[in-house]
Amino acid sequence: MAVQTVQNLPAQFVQDIGKDLATQITAQSAIPVVAPGTGGITQLAGETADQFAARQKAAQQFDIRQQSIAGLAPQVAGQDPLQTQAQTLAQAGIGSFQPALTRAQTQVGAAGTTLSGIPTGAMTTAETQQFMSPYQSQVIDATLAEFDRNRAIQEQSIRDQQAKLGVLGAGRAGVQLAEFGTGAARERALLQAGLLQQGFGQAQAARQQDIANRFGLSQAQLGVGQAESGLAAALPGLQRADVAQLGTLGALNQAQAQAQLDAQREAARQAAFLPQEQLDRFAGQVTGLMGGYPGQTQQTVTPNPTPLQTALGVGTTLAGIYGALGEGARAFKGLPSYKAEGGRAGYKDGTGEEGIMKMASGDDPLLIDEYNKYVFEMEEMGRQPMSFEQFKMMVLSGQG
Repeated sequence: MAVQTVQNLPAQFVQDIGKDLATQITAQSAIPVVAPGTGGITQLAGETADQFAARQKAAQQFDIRQQSIAGLAPQVAGQDPLQTQAQTLAQAGIGSFQPALTRAQTQVGAAGTTLSGIPTGAMTTAETQQFMSPYQSQVIDATLAEFDRNRAIQEQSIRDQQAKLGVLGAGRAGVQLAEFGTGAARERALLQAGLLQQGFGQAQAARQQDIANRFGLSQAQLGVGQAESGLAAALPGLQRADVAQLGTLGALNQAQAQAQLDAQREAARQAAFLPQEQLDRFAGQVTGLMGGYPGQTQQTVTPNPTPLQTALGVGTTLAGIYGALGEGARAFKGLPSYKAEGGRAGYKDGTGEEGIMKMASGDDPLLIDEYNKYVFEMEEMGRQPMSFEQFKMMVLSGQG
């Protein structure tokens, strides 16, 4: 079987660039990717000295690249002053309800104490003394002393009148003085009782005012307590608001920190994969260049003829040979060709013998040689060849 290969190669400089690209790709694939610099490289368990040395070299190149592209590294903007102020105010507002809640609890406790101290029922002697004026006894004593002085003056005036009338010491005079003393004593007792009653009334009024004052205070304290109850009812909502506020602030801080981490990671990625990215750009350019100078490989396969095709072609081959010899001889002798006379080429050779009849006799060496080739090929293919007579008849039938 014949195989013909035709190659159309691109220009030599394109081949050189492609070869250089393949060399760089092979070399780059052997370099380990190291993100930290030399400061973060330690020999790993099971790592050979050569592998560790390769990673150290890659880390050193990483440090150089990172410094070289420092101006290209991504940056994260810091928080705006207004954001910082807002965060400070938000943090200051967290738990601000607690002092009010504490004061409300104190007022409720005081209200309970005040209510428990409010007197109930009739005023006792101890309470009377508690609410009596501290000057009550002095007022009573001074009033009675003045009453006694006035009584003594009036009694002396009666005696003086009796003395002028000359009845002093008489029975009627004694009765008059006795009646005066009895009336004076009664009036003195009434005066003292009135003063005591007046003091008691004032004590009762003071007690009632004290009860009212305490009750009013307790009402105020209870109002504060009710406010505390409302605050207590609102406490879960306030706590949820605190939790939400803390979560929002935490999310802002986390987003800021994550942005910084992302920027650091991107800077490390740029430094680590810069050689690969440069090589990718170079490969893209080379690919585009090679697209303008395409190479091509073509293969043409000519299959060998089968034994049957060989046998069928033998007649044509031999007829062509005998025809060429016969026509050549007639031309040499100055005779017209067989075709000009309406004959068939190949029936006579140069000596005048009939070429086809010679082939049919079976002693033609060309026919024998072709038959031997046919037998050899059939045996190579593991097939049974036909007999020489069959082969000869098939050849002759193809030349009829």
